[in-house]
Amino acid sequence: MSRLFTTPLAALLVLCACDFALAADSPPLKALLIDGQNNHDWRSTTPPIKSALERTGPFAVTVATLQPKGPVPTFADYAVVVSNFTDFGAAPGDTKLLDALTRYVRDGGAFVAVHAATSGMDHYPEYPRMVGMGWRDGDRLFLDDTGKTVRQKMGQGPPTWHGALARWPVTIQADDHPICAGLPKIWPHDTDELWEAPRGPAQDVEILATAVGFQTKQNEPVLWTVRYGKGRVFVTLLGHDAAAMKCPGFQTTLARGCEWAATGKVTQPLPANFPSKDKPAPASAPAGFALPHALQSLSASRTVFNSRATTRYLAPGGAVP
Repeated sequence: MSRLFTTPLAALLVLCACDFALAADSPPLKALLIDGQNNHDWRSTTPPIKSALERTGPFAVTVATLQPKGPVPTFADYAVVVSNFTDFGAAPGDTKLLDALTRYVRDGGAFVAVHAATSGMDHYPEYPRMVGMGWRDGDRLFLDDTGKTVRQKMGQGPPTWHGALARWPVTIQADDHPICAGLPKIWPHDTDELWEAPRGPAQDVEILATAVGFQTKQNEPVLWTVRYGKGRVFVTLLGHDAAAMKCPGFQTTLARGCEWAATGKVTQPLPANFPSKDKPAPASAPAGFALPHALQSLSASRTVFNSRATTRYLAPGGAVP
């Protein structure tokens, strides 16, 4: 009489193989990527966002380019909605769209905000509540050197700002979170904006990763999650432009964040090209680019220039994130 499993280890290996087979045969997660308005170049950043998600395997991505007062997507048809959209500096976003989006997430949907999508929609208070923090007034969260979350109320501490593009390290602060599991504790991010002192309602926020601010010298959140009603929200401040999105650190954390928001777990392995201290991301800065490690305090009348695109940025009071 033959025995099905000769050892407990053999049984475990067979079960794991079955799980992988089932995962491989599972239909992809349907993701809706919305764009159409942004104070960043959404036409050049939507393709790398879509590509990063589809290369991981779990996602089939549909892009919806929103039109002013146009039709509202049926969000419930998708496992996750990824936003490359903001009304920052433009006409306020359509209330019908924001009603449908926040209701979808509140009722158990999944939402992911990329970079500038954390900002804007301030005429609609539920949107800042849903993303937690961004480029706006409100409370500020950061981590002290012991890893404890510190809250500064509106009016206390520095306003939101960023300097010129630079390369900087990301520190994982929530090693046990599915999005962060297996990632290096500290990894070098490619040339990108580092937002300092993002602000907002900052309710039900868990900070996953930080970077030390050039000006504040404090652990500024760059990745976080928000509990919004029954839904899960993942936010990344990485990804100012298409060049920054080439960093495997951006791509991996984005894809993991989307899967977690949609399912509550992450099945994606750590890619071999993920950056580490010994294996930094390839530089995408132009020749002659100087890292701004000694930026001075800004006021509303002083400017910093994006070294890649010569776009002018102002400090809060006339700010463009």
